[in-house]
Parts: sequence; C-alpha cells; structure tokens
Amino acid sequence: MAGENGFIGSIDQGTTSTRFIIYDHDARAVASHQVEFTQFYPEAGWVEHDPMEILESVKVCIAKAIDKATADGHNVDGGLKAIGLTDQRETTVVWSKSTGLPLHKAIVWMDARTSSICRRLEKELSGGRSHFVESCGLPVSTYFSAMKLLWLIENVDAVKDGIKKGDAIFGTIDTWLIWNMTGGSSGGLHVTDVTNASRTMLMNLKSLSWDEDTLKTLGIPAEILPKIVSNSEVIGEICKGWPIPGIKIAGCLGDQHAAMLGQACKKGEAKSTYGTGAFILLNTGDVPIKSGHGLLTTLSYKLGPQAKTNYALEGSIAIAGAAVQWLRDSLGIIKSASEIEDLAAMVESTGGVYFVPAFNGLFAPWWRDARGVCIGITRFTNKSHIARAVLESMCFQVKDVLDSMNKDAGEKGSLDNEKGEFLLRVDGGATANNLLMQIQADLMGTPVVRPVDIETTALGAAYAAGLAVEFWKEEDIFESGEKSKNSKVFRPAMEEATRKKKVESWCKAVERTFDLADLSL
Repeated sequence: MAGENGFIGSIDQGTTSTRFIIYDHDARAVASHQVEFTQFYPEAGWVEHDPMEILESVKVCIAKAIDKATADGHNVDGGLKAIGLTDQRETTVVWSKSTGLPLHKAIVWMDARTSSICRRLEKELSGGRSHFVESCGLPVSTYFSAMKLLWLIENVDAVKDGIKKGDAIFGTIDTWLIWNMTGGSSGGLHVTDVTNASRTMLMNLKSLSWDEDTLKTLGIPAEILPKIVSNSEVIGEICKGWPIPGIKIAGCLGDQHAAMLGQACKKGEAKSTYGTGAFILLNTGDVPIKSGHGLLTTLSYKLGPQAKTNYALEGSIAIAGAAVQWLRDSLGIIKSASEIEDLAAMVESTGGVYFVPAFNGLFAPWWRDARGVCIGITRFTNKSHIARAVLESMCFQVKDVLDSMNKDAGEKGSLDNEKGEFLLRVDGGATANNLLMQIQADLMGTPVVRPVDIETTALGAAYAAGLAVEFWKEEDIFESGEKSKNSKVFRPAMEEATRKKKVESWCKAVERTFDLADLSL
C-alpha cells in the first residue's frame, strides 16, 4: 500500500472482548492485545455489560499492545498517526456528565427485556411495527437502542432524574468511549458516527440527523443525544490519563460497517461476519433500498464529512457463535470453542437433527418472538450430531438472509462476479473453522471466500482513521488486488437435491420456534 512510514491503531470493542491492534502502512498487524470482560445475565433474556469494565479493558489493551510493539522494535510512541474505533452496535449506556459514572449497566444489543415496550408501541402506533421504517429503515424491535433507552427512562429512577436535571446523556459504546477518551466530565466530546446512529432507530437515513418526529413520538429529549459525525474524520485527541495522550481519534464505525470497509466491499458486494451473532451486509451504493423481505436498510459507511454515503441491506442474526459458547459454558459438551470442528466432523451429517438457536427470538428475515428448539432427536443422536447441527444452524440462517438479499437487490446477476458466481466474503473468528465454511458453501450452493486476515472489523476502523489523516488513500483500499490473492475459497460439494431437502427441513424447524416466548418456567 502507498503511504508514509508509521502506524495506525484500532480499538475493536466487541460483545465479549476488547482488542487493540497496531497496523503498519502495509496494513499488517504488528502487535495486538485482547481482554475478555464480564457478561451479566440478571434475568432470562437480559444481557448487560459494565461500562466501567469496558473502559478499563480499552486502557489495558492499548498499553499492552504498545508494549508488545515496542518490545519487537517498532517505534509506535513516535510513529502512531491516529487511531480508529469500532464497537458492538445498539448496546446502550446512559451516564452522568457531571460524575462520569453510568446510571445503569449497559443494555446489550441482544437483550430482549424491551419486548413488552415493543408490543405496546406496535399497538399504539398507526404504522405498527413498521411505523419508523420510512425514516430509519428499522422495525420496532428489542434489537435497537431506542427501545433500550425507553426502558431505562421508564424503569430506572437515576436515569429519569438525570434527564430532568439535564445531567444524563445517552450513547452507544462508541460514544461512551470517545467521551471518556477525550476528557470525560472535563470536556469530553459527546459524539457518535453515522453507522452507530443508524442503529438507534432515531436517525433519519437520508438527512443523517436525529429525526424530530421520531423523538417526539417516543418522548426522547434531543438534548441527551450525541452529535453525529462521519466515519472518517478527526474527531478529537486522546486526553491525559490514557496511554497515548495527544493521539487523534480519526475513525469510528459500528462493527459490521467496519467489516464492510475492512473487506473493501463496494456496491453490489456482500460480506458475512461470524461472531457472537452473524451479520450479512450488501453494499447498495448511494441509494437506500427498502426491503420487502425482512432485511434492514442501513448504512455501509461515509468516508468523510463531504463524502457520498454508501447504504446497505443488512440481515442480523442474533445467535451464531454464541450457540457454540452455549454448548461450552451451559451444556459442557465441549471445553473450548475450537473443539466443535473436530467433534462435528466425527459424523457425516446431523442424523436428521435440526437446531434453531432462537434464544432471544429470531432476527432477520423472520423477526419473530421465538425460543430455541432442537428437533429430530432419536436414540441414535449423539453429541457430534448436536455439534454439527449447531454449525449448520449458523449457515442456514446466513442462507435465509442472502436469499432475501437476492430478492431485494433485484436480479441475482447484479451480485455475480465475472465468472457468473456470487461470492460471499466472510470474516470473524468463527471463520477459522474450515468445516463451518464448507457447510456454508454447501448450503448456499455458491463459493465462500475467506481472507488471510479474518479479523477485518479492526482493519476497517484502521482504514477509516488512516484515510482521515491521509495515511492511506481510497484506491489503496478499494483497488488493491493484494488482499484477495491468498484468500481461501470454499466451493459447494453438496448435490442440489440434498440441499433442497435440508433447506425444507430447516424451514420446518424454524416454524416450530414461533409463539414459544411465553412458555411457563
């Protein structure tokens, strides 16, 4: 890549861990550090994080990664040009701007406590579940920040009182981190970026500003909301008390949008990130496409204040890698997540077992209250069949989303490469599982492309920051063929008749999950 000598840092704040990665001008990671943090489950369907613990995890990761880079002979202290930030989207924090302390634990994106609020709004609003789709592209759902914010306002006295006194402010994790990193209660910047803002239900997709009608309808005061900025611009400088004071924060994107940039997805190109959940995005260019098949209209990225906005269709899957964690932590079927590949490979099929991980309901393209099911079990079933069914469940869900994308985006040919194939770019930790990737190709009937660096989320945030400080140029990112030379391609090997039967069985299993959310404890 063209660019001066030096380094770009990237904070990757995910659902279960935080990382800081340092990249050189060839976009190679020279050092990194990762810290896991606590997951809180106070009630069934509730998921929380401690914002202070997340803050500390970022500090530790930055310091440790810089120490590692320095020990390896890299002059990061003198050569770090800027940092980018990417985060788990939708996760909601409200805090006191005078004390800097959270007024409640962060409510995580997959948390389902707001289902009663959603049902109430669906009845009250003239447009029902789709009331805000025209402005924000999103349905009324437990998934999005606005519903979590409403719950905090309605149920937490400290939040209610803080808003009345003008002391409470709201943000997603990016906002919480930037506010603290730029001064906190001593003048911290209260900002978010267009991609994170697009996941709150409160931003107008066309104007890229907070939608006044939505705020009025939901009763959310505009004063508590952050300023919206682009994904690639100098936001501010890191304050004293942090490991790298004076360094510019120059890029910010929600994790899935960062992965789009990290994969260099242009118009007509799609990627799937496999993490705690799975997230499939298709870049639709500078025109937002309204979905008629259960997908979300959102942003891809906006690479500068005056840059064109790239929009996307997204299919969000709540439970992907989290199902593997469930096998490990709740059932004890495996001791580590990496064991699932060998366990599942011990059998050639699931033996007729189908697993639907609707632990917190079903997201795209179904959008239903639901509960998980495992069907088709016989005395023949063993833990290998269960493990393989869990892997298949991730792939079936991705296929469901891609089928909807093809319908929404028009003729499938618009998504094909020069060979007439649709190529799905993949990334995220779970893609290291070769069996999972082969199953994905088999169930889709199209090739799956895995890059050498599967952690493209952090890379995307680094790209955004590097562009803002002219460390890289856009052609370095979007026109370089180097990234794809060593990619691994998984091609389908399953017969079409077999694929069709398995898809039919999967759809039957999904239907079994409907209307189970109120099962008695």
